[in-house]
Amino acid sequence: MPKSITRRDFLRSGAVLGAGVGLSHVRFLPRHQETPEVPPTTPFEIAENVPHVHDPMIIRGEDAYYLFSTGANIPVRRSVNLVEWSLAFPPTVQRRLPDWAREAIPGAGDIWAPDVSYFNGKYHLYYSVSTFGSNRSAIGLTTNTTLDATSDAFEWVDQGMVVESQRSFNYNCIDPNLVLDADGAPWLAFGSFWTGIKMRRIDIATGKPSTEDERLYSLAQRFVEAGSVEAAFIVRREGFYYLFVSFDFCCRGVDSTYRVMVGRSEAVTGPYVDHDGVEMLRGGGTQITFPTERWKGPGHCSILQENGIYYLVYHSYDAELRGTPTLRIDILQWDADGWPSIMQA
Repeated sequence: MPKSITRRDFLRSGAVLGAGVGLSHVRFLPRHQETPEVPPTTPFEIAENVPHVHDPMIIRGEDAYYLFSTGANIPVRRSVNLVEWSLAFPPTVQRRLPDWAREAIPGAGDIWAPDVSYFNGKYHLYYSVSTFGSNRSAIGLTTNTTLDATSDAFEWVDQGMVVESQRSFNYNCIDPNLVLDADGAPWLAFGSFWTGIKMRRIDIATGKPSTEDERLYSLAQRFVEAGSVEAAFIVRREGFYYLFVSFDFCCRGVDSTYRVMVGRSEAVTGPYVDHDGVEMLRGGGTQITFPTERWKGPGHCSILQENGIYYLVYHSYDAELRGTPTLRIDILQWDADGWPSIMQA
């Protein structure tokens, strides 16, 4: 977002942040320098009721934690403690869909599933452009040297398309996730339905696909429930890479059947296997999230690592709010064999 854009510009623009949240009806956190507090270490302390959040991703910036999610122009929320969240200023990454994306994907509206990582001196935000049910899709990239909007250096600069899929392809270029391997090399995982989760090596200098390794790797696939696997997120822990994905169906309110599954591998490119040794390319996966009477379809996760704690960040559809997608944060615990589960409150 160009730093010359003011709060008044946004209010006058009539921009909307997904789910009908107009800027004239939200509050902003004060823009003075703050230091993030020590984050919660028990499930009792973590926020559960931040509505209108879909496909959440949290990263710690210089002055606060930042939450990016699906919506018009990529909504951004801000917190100093992971508990109390308000819209950041500016409240979106972009003012409109980039020209390249509108030309490439006619009919695209909201930007889906942003993923933010920091490498090579910049924050890299990968995002999805598509229309529902289509694999004519693309993943774009925008970069910034800081997440602190009070800094003179703050400016989101769109870098254009990273990868794309055509309708003739057997995979779908949405739901990006950037992971750094043990050597510090970046890899981009992505995919939804069709033949599942894919991966490309990324050039650390450009944030675009590497020309040294042009192979398209396959990480996970399903053969039931319409092949529903998507929303990859990979973390490295104690010699393993853990691939988190979502099975089944989102976006149906209280009828959503989303659930987070996990497998692991000693290599970032796989093969990933679940707790029972079933390869994720053969439909394997160990279930992590489960629905409750109130929280339906808990899925599309990301993970925030802080001080040795792994926070599972995801959305669920709140039955008490007519199926509104709502932010959920849980702490992962790891058993003696290195398999994760949600810590119970």
